[in-house]
Amino acid sequence: MKFHKEGIPTLLLVLILWTIIHLALGSESMSIVRILADVVFGFLLVVVLQFFRNPTRKFIPDDQYIIAPADGKVVVIENVFEPEVLQKECKQISIFMSPINVHINRYPVSGKVTYAKYHPGKFLVAWHPKSSTENERTSVCVRTNSGKDVFFRQIAGALARRIVMYSKEGGVAQQQSEFGFIKFGSRVDIFIPLESEVLVSIDTVTTGGITKIAKLS
Repeated sequence: MKFHKEGIPTLLLVLILWTIIHLALGSESMSIVRILADVVFGFLLVVVLQFFRNPTRKFIPDDQYIIAPADGKVVVIENVFEPEVLQKECKQISIFMSPINVHINRYPVSGKVTYAKYHPGKFLVAWHPKSSTENERTSVCVRTNSGKDVFFRQIAGALARRIVMYSKEGGVAQQQSEFGFIKFGSRVDIFIPLESEVLVSIDTVTTGGITKIAKLS
């Protein structure tokens, strides 16, 4: 199991604070305060290592399919009008990522990045209907090699206070490679062509870079 680079600052902070507490309390006696501090920081260390884990997965690219961009659970499947980029009716699939999920985000398709933008905003709970348009978020659109546009958003939740996006407009998207990371609970919305065949249902558990969520027509 690998550790993701986005977790290094958080890991160092926990270790530095733990060291400072140890030095302040002294090392000669096992006081109640010191034992309690060790329990708290030990727990935090486990949480950080678990949250920023980067499991090894075998990826098999397939341009016929749209692959889940995140680990989590499907919470929305509906036809909507997407006004930011696509400006037309399309299918929306939303995946909710709980704090215990792997929080690496992966490109659902290969192609060219035609749009990449960061939006500051609120921190409503990720399942709130207005979180897609009012929360801190990023927007990315990839035009596939077959000319289809697939648009997706990283959306911060009530706990997620930092979104990292690696996508650059004009760059190349490789299906299943990393395009970003969201810290501590969040959601990803994917907007796909209306004629696409959806392969998941509400409450389907997805594995980022592995689960096929739709087939491009």
